[in-house]
Amino acid sequence: MKLNLSAVIALVCITCIWSYSWIVMKTLLVYIGPFDFAAIRCALGAALLLLVLKLRNRGMKPPPLGTTFIIGVLQTVGMVGFSQWALITGGAGKVAILAYTMPFWVILLAALFLNERLAKLQYWATAIAVCGMILILQPWNNNGSMLASILALLSGFCWGASVIIAKRLYLRTPTDLLSLTTWQMVMGAIVLAVIALFVPSKPIIWHPYLWGGLLYNAVLATAVAWVLWMFILKHLPASVAGLGTLAVPVCSALLSWWLLGERPNGAETAGIICVVLCWRWYW
Repeated sequence: MKLNLSAVIALVCITCIWSYSWIVMKTLLVYIGPFDFAAIRCALGAALLLLVLKLRNRGMKPPPLGTTFIIGVLQTVGMVGFSQWALITGGAGKVAILAYTMPFWVILLAALFLNERLAKLQYWATAIAVCGMILILQPWNNNGSMLASILALLSGFCWGASVIIAKRLYLRTPTDLLSLTTWQMVMGAIVLAVIALFVPSKPIIWHPYLWGGLLYNAVLATAVAWVLWMFILKHLPASVAGLGTLAVPVCSALLSWWLLGERPNGAETAGIICVVLCWRWYW
């Protein structure tokens, strides 16, 4: 199978961008509260995606508003909000691994709501993945990181639920991916801004690193990455693209170990290995 070289390079770039974004999100919490950062990041990202939508002449009319709003609440508010909240006390690599349990939730929710049957191998993969998540969560070890792990899992669940809602929308109504991505982020950013307004948070320290981190996440990790992702989906097989995205949490875990000194203990390492081994069976 001959692969498009430009798309492969784009896949490497997006993996690097998204992997390092978890390190940036973790380290920025010194200067800003999680919901303030999530709201500003998504607002900037939404503005840039609106510009891309306009420049690509896709039309500015949003997809069905009700469904788009639900996807925005799940994918932007839930996925981004819960993961950023989890990073307060959770390690960047560990949170990334648990947030990327999204494929497991997609398979399970699709079986419940889309009548898609699980293959035998996926039943085994789910069982092993659950064991891995228990090892990562370590409910027997009350070390203060349980809340962060649960929040990270909720992030992955919301992400997976948004995929199911989006798939149902695609089945009913022809929908442009860029338009849906843009407008769900616009709506999600508004909800996050309301949450940030009412949730008590520490004062924002407008340090140059904060500006750089916001630009990194809004420009590179949001607008540029999503444009690259659409290019990848167009020119590479879904299985190759899927494996590329699953490299993100692994690289994030390695980067957090290297740059932040977040070394997992034995049980967490075993759990991460279980989850990583199961990912391939879901694509």
